[in-house]
Amino acid sequence: MRKITINLFLTILLFFPFGLCVCQNIDIGNLPVEKFHNITLEMSLKPFKSKDKAYIKAVCQKAFSQWVSLLKHADTVSVMLWTADGSEILSYTGNLSQRLEWAMYIGNPNTEHEVNSKPETLSLHERAYTYMDNPPEFSYADLRFVVNTLKKEGEKITGKPVRVGATFDPGPEFAKSPFKYKIHPEICMGNTMGTKTFVCCYATLNEDGERYAGFPDGIPQGTPFGTFFGRQSQIFLTDMGFDFIWFSNGFGFGMETWSATGAIFDGKKFQYEKLDDVRGKINDFWTKFRNECPDIRVETRGTNISVGADLAKDGVDIRTIYNGGFNLLPPPNSPWAALDGDFGLEMAGYMSRIAELPDERYLFRFYTHDPWWANSPWLDRYGREAHDIYLPMSVARINGKGEMKLPTHLNFLSIDDSYGNMPDQVPDEVIPHILQARRISPDKAGLVVWVYPFDEYHDWTFNKPERIEEVFYGDWFIRQAMNDGFPINTVVSTTNFSGLIKDGYSGFDESVIVTIVPEAGSVAEASIIQFVKNGGKAIIYGPVAFASKEFLDFINISVREPLSGEFFVSSLSDFDNVKKPSPLLLRHNESMSGGGIETVSSGKDPKAEILVNVKHGNEKRDIVVLRKDEKWNGGAICYVRGTNSATFRGGKLLTPDDPESFFTGGSLMRYGLDKIGYSIHYDKPLASLRNPVNVISRHDNAFYFAGYVPNQIVEHLFHFPQGAPVFTGMDTELKKGFSAYRLPKSWSKECRVFVEQNEGILSCHELAPVELNIKRKINITGLKDATVRFYAGNDETRFKAMSANNHHPARPDTLVSVKNAGNYYEYKNVTGQLVFSW
Repeated sequence: MRKITINLFLTILLFFPFGLCVCQNIDIGNLPVEKFHNITLEMSLKPFKSKDKAYIKAVCQKAFSQWVSLLKHADTVSVMLWTADGSEILSYTGNLSQRLEWAMYIGNPNTEHEVNSKPETLSLHERAYTYMDNPPEFSYADLRFVVNTLKKEGEKITGKPVRVGATFDPGPEFAKSPFKYKIHPEICMGNTMGTKTFVCCYATLNEDGERYAGFPDGIPQGTPFGTFFGRQSQIFLTDMGFDFIWFSNGFGFGMETWSATGAIFDGKKFQYEKLDDVRGKINDFWTKFRNECPDIRVETRGTNISVGADLAKDGVDIRTIYNGGFNLLPPPNSPWAALDGDFGLEMAGYMSRIAELPDERYLFRFYTHDPWWANSPWLDRYGREAHDIYLPMSVARINGKGEMKLPTHLNFLSIDDSYGNMPDQVPDEVIPHILQARRISPDKAGLVVWVYPFDEYHDWTFNKPERIEEVFYGDWFIRQAMNDGFPINTVVSTTNFSGLIKDGYSGFDESVIVTIVPEAGSVAEASIIQFVKNGGKAIIYGPVAFASKEFLDFINISVREPLSGEFFVSSLSDFDNVKKPSPLLLRHNESMSGGGIETVSSGKDPKAEILVNVKHGNEKRDIVVLRKDEKWNGGAICYVRGTNSATFRGGKLLTPDDPESFFTGGSLMRYGLDKIGYSIHYDKPLASLRNPVNVISRHDNAFYFAGYVPNQIVEHLFHFPQGAPVFTGMDTELKKGFSAYRLPKSWSKECRVFVEQNEGILSCHELAPVELNIKRKINITGLKDATVRFYAGNDETRFKAMSANNHHPARPDTLVSVKNAGNYYEYKNVTGQLVFSW
């Protein structure tokens, strides 16, 4: 729907020039959309099925026209061209008439089986096909024409500056690459898609007498790949007219960019002694590349993992890369994890990478089509469900000034499918979700804020390698907690958090902060204690071996001998209702969980609650402890030791423990949140049914809940300190004060109404305003002697509450401001309905 502005004053003057009417402009319709700095449409050469120049021009026109309703919300428009796999850069001689090897395939063309060969029983990973009969042959001159035409036609259609970028992929997926796999296989050090299949950025090249654009006399022995690639890129990008280059699939960020293992962690142990050497090689690549290609913008895809895990398993010093002055756009959310519903990994990785930034720019990327592997995720993998839009687009970072910062860049991989088609259906269906998610993007901290130890993880990895297991563990544990439904959407670094608390920042007052046990005597330690004593709520997770005595006393914890193995878990009161629950058996692997379980309640505060303990033989450990103090003005701190219930058993990622055999350690974060007052429970028949993923963000004083529900049999139950959340546009049955919902696979709902009422059926729906200068009306029915709390919009000058839709306020307004709950209107002893308007 488009935004409509009505000026009744002008209208009345036109018809009644002698009358006087005092009215005001009221915006009726959608919320504004914050502009993106840049929107990038990614595409391959496959839509260019003919070299005819008129045909190429028409394809370019269609590419922009399909997305024009979204592109108007960008300052700049870009096209990222997946020409081949980057070998077109490596093999470029400087001759524009040179034949261009391009990505004309479906499947992997770099296997032992010829393209289009039999038998048909071979998979696409074993043998590729050309995407059409007799695909066109392109030269580098043709590529330059395509780049130039994209710019010209894009600027005509959008009226905006248009950039075009090239791509480099380290793997074998997209086009034939004799350079990688026959001439210089020594650069393929990664085993990502099989043995020696991925180019490693810090490889060195063997001698080669062939001519290359940047090395007309051949490649000398031992030439660093960064030097060769940088020089080739500078010439190729300039000759073709490209404006930027994209480093794909983790290139530039380690050796094993898709895996939980790497140059440091082999799946069994961490080889600390390699850290300095590997870090130096990665950083040296960036320096050497920039020495040869100094100014052309680099945009990055990053790994499939996270900052902490990449540090510990592959020695990736992303802090130095960010601070190196390399003119790069940091990595976005990985689209890979979401394809398997692993939103915990996608979201944890995304937030870890944006906790600190080179500048204020960062990127959200959405997977619409795949131009290589015969799938179109929007249509098939996602089933036209928008969970991978609403979940990551609820994410925001808080910078050192306390400002909420949204993604400045938006990418679509890709606008064409594996057959070179660009169906209108995909932009027609995706664009409305993107715009709605942007309209309701966070404008304040969400319910749960991850205070991410960006600097600590870097410092510990390279200066205190004995803590590397803790660095590895942290992000994997949060991944598991989020996959269990723990609702993180906001991130701030510990450094920025500490600075803000020192300056008296109040933006975390309505949130629960979540962070690791701080280092003894650190600024972060003092900031956390100050925050909680001033009324804040916090959940602290992880090992405590390096905590100060002061902080241990603050969380009511003492240290004992670390224990590992299998533990019996005490029962969890008033939590999920699982008909056939997991056994209360916790498997704690010390190498996956930052050491053994070493915590017991200290007894310093007799009022502190031991919420969960575990037993190992005759030994007992306390793993969830909650402390409150009446002097803290409502503040609370919950300590969760945290077990990463997953281990490396081969393959790419850590494998979770079987929930039918073992208790899931990540669920204790949601349990701790529950005991602080924010309850998210599940009702399901089997422990093996995956729990929904949730986020809870804030916009215009409302709460926005969104989620991914792997199995719609699972029922959600919610209760907050303000009451049961009642979603706009939905009905709910109250069960013991909890609002209960059966939700679809992907969902996003506004919540402004909270109700304290034990039982009953509530309905909360939008009404037509039908009243001058009123933008919205929300009606809630089914109330029985209830307390209702309503969060009006930030512009509440015309707010009123009525017992019916009769335009007359029938109840006194009580505006309540609560430090931990924000500003809302409260109504007690309500029976029947309430209508809220503003």
